[in-house]
Amino acid sequence: MSIKKSYPDILRFGHKDMTIVKVEPKFKGFFTINEVHVNHALYEGGTSITLKREIFERGDAVVLLPYDPVTDKVVIIEQFRLGAMSGDTPWQLEFIAGMFGENEHPIDVAIREAKEEANLTIEENDIIKINQFFPSPGGTSECIYMFAAKVDVTEVGGVYGLEEEGEDILVHVIAREEAMSLLAQGKITNASTIIGLQWLQLNYSQLQKSWSTL
Repeated sequence: MSIKKSYPDILRFGHKDMTIVKVEPKFKGFFTINEVHVNHALYEGGTSITLKREIFERGDAVVLLPYDPVTDKVVIIEQFRLGAMSGDTPWQLEFIAGMFGENEHPIDVAIREAKEEANLTIEENDIIKINQFFPSPGGTSECIYMFAAKVDVTEVGGVYGLEEEGEDILVHVIAREEAMSLLAQGKITNASTIIGLQWLQLNYSQLQKSWSTL
């Protein structure tokens, strides 16, 4: 059992406190898996043993939360997700999302994906950053950049997506309170949408005030 001690500042370690010994590619297909050999500084001094870990390299992604401050409604998409087969259903309720193209800025990804997945035309001035986070840093290098966008949901709806990417995306317009009810019922089960809705619940009143002046 560890003995309780007093330790220095939180997050005092950084890239300089780790050493990548080698990286061995293990698989390359639609995604990549690398085996990384690494050691790092220890809290009580010294250096760790060389750890051998597989890392899922799927690339970074952008998530967009479209919100209409006038009607207090959100745009949520529904689509098939292979990784969710172990849940109640592989069809997921999600916010708009997509991976980066070459040399693409996060906001450019958000604007492009909004058009491809929900036929939403969004301007950069309508977008604000929520946060960025690692959804599963123990096994994947993916970083999520999350944004919210001001939209008018008056004529939003339909089925969209890129045929060449096998996308079949149904667009829903849902009252914020209904979306929170779906979350409470366990009908929304992917991390990005949960995080986005919780953020919206904390900030919708401020958005209604600030976006009404834009």
